[in-house]
Amino acid sequence: MTYLLNSPDDFADEAVHGLVASHPELLAEVPGGVARATQTPQGQPALVIGGGSGHYPAFAGWVGPGMGHGAPCGNIFSSPSASEVYSVVRNAENGGGVILGFGNYAGDVLHFGLAAEKLRHEGIDVRIVTVSDDIASNEPENHRDRRGVAGDLPVFKIAGAAIETGADLDEAERVAWKANDATRSFGLAFDGCTLPGAEGPLFHVEKGQMGVGLGIHGEPGVRDDRLGTAAEVADLLFDQLMTEEPERGEHGYDGRVAVILNGLGTVKYEELFVVYGRIAQRLEEKGLTAVRPEVGEFVTSLDMAGLSLTLVFLDEELEKLWMAPVETPAYRRGAMPDVERPARKSIWDAAEAEIPQSSEDSRACAQRIVSVLETFQTVCAENEAELGRLDAVAGDGDHGQGMAFGSRGAAQAARAAAEQGAGARTTLLLAGQAWADSAGGTSGALWGAALTSAGGVFSDTDKGNDHNVVDAVSAGIDAIMRLGGAKPGDKTMVDAAVPFRDALADAFGAEAGPAITTAAGVARDAADKTADITARLGRARVLGDKSVGTPDPGALSFSMLMAALGEHLSR
Repeated sequence: MTYLLNSPDDFADEAVHGLVASHPELLAEVPGGVARATQTPQGQPALVIGGGSGHYPAFAGWVGPGMGHGAPCGNIFSSPSASEVYSVVRNAENGGGVILGFGNYAGDVLHFGLAAEKLRHEGIDVRIVTVSDDIASNEPENHRDRRGVAGDLPVFKIAGAAIETGADLDEAERVAWKANDATRSFGLAFDGCTLPGAEGPLFHVEKGQMGVGLGIHGEPGVRDDRLGTAAEVADLLFDQLMTEEPERGEHGYDGRVAVILNGLGTVKYEELFVVYGRIAQRLEEKGLTAVRPEVGEFVTSLDMAGLSLTLVFLDEELEKLWMAPVETPAYRRGAMPDVERPARKSIWDAAEAEIPQSSEDSRACAQRIVSVLETFQTVCAENEAELGRLDAVAGDGDHGQGMAFGSRGAAQAARAAAEQGAGARTTLLLAGQAWADSAGGTSGALWGAALTSAGGVFSDTDKGNDHNVVDAVSAGIDAIMRLGGAKPGDKTMVDAAVPFRDALADAFGAEAGPAITTAAGVARDAADKTADITARLGRARVLGDKSVGTPDPGALSFSMLMAALGEHLSR
């Protein structure tokens, strides 16, 4: 359990504040997380790494020369919001583009992806690298669809070293993916972790048992096995990873491996050393050479009793970068090159950001956008209870509330932006950010992305027209599909959005309103038909059969809002 805290709600923020206060030579506290205390050199790619809190040293502890340029910090085990990611990037990026690195978890994928949408629309080159090292979470042929655990350390260490030695954005991205594809991890838990302020752990493992194949957000293992000796535990970890060893000589791999034995919070160093003694023996028996092995706490899960083993199958390039110097609060190696690192000149804060200049025509368009979003707010409020009821059948019942919160936040942000003289583009961008922040969850991120991408179609200087409206709606749907990864037939919003987009393209002539109304009818029919589909994505996939007979609430809410949009524009 967590013994020392002031308030569970403030625990993550206060931990970040104390971390920065204890390492002022390396870190600066910025809105949403931390960044380097020094300025990113002009034109150097920025490596922004992050995720939920509760995993220290990951992720804020890895910001510094040779590794990360910044880290957005979410709440305990929760993805940072898109606005937090965006803020940290604005404080880290300096003309060289940015790599967003994070573990392959749905919340992180959505919120980092939404931030990337906004940054790209502002002209910043953004690349995304999702760490996917956990072999318990998917098959070998689907390695990049696995979740991330302690493989975050070598992937970000290697990418950061490449940047430090002069790699541009393309090269740094290539190296990061190469490191990810060479990295495998496997973990075990002996008991669950306890959230700050909670009375008990998230799960228990029976005495004499161990959970095999854990996750780092408090998830239990995929199965329970008998807890053996330290040597037996070491053998299990090692043998599981070695099933995916590449052929010697393949792609430059010759039996040299980076080895990380990671404690998850309660299993401490002496125990880890006992386990590593057996790992070292097994490496020697297999003819493998451990390159700078690491034993300790690197990616934790609060006070989870458990450990994980990571192997990186190295070639000459990866080995050189793995061994390169690094200086961060929690991870240091060698001596960094003696180069000038100017102190940070300023901290970017959204509250101080100026509204870009706009034309009278674009401001008039922004007022019409405000009116549309206020209509969305009304529709979502009127249907909140019904959408929640539908979502409770095979989900967590929060879709109605999320849509109500998100649409209200978007309307308020758009109204405030327009009152400050914002044009159409800026109004939609700020509305998208507000929808995601106000709603949270999957639908919040997706609708935030839709508004953000729609904003990319408009301008702060030009007059909007009906073609812009249709293009903006299509761009929003494309963003939903790109960010969420859903396809027709998965029982999601996409099952209504894709037929809508196709029907809109067929119906549009000169006026957007009537065409959108026609397409919205097609979307409603498609949404109703999702009642016959078994869910394949999201929370509902676990109870997929239970969802049969009930339409998908996301598809239904999409069709409702498009019907309201068509009617509003026609008026």
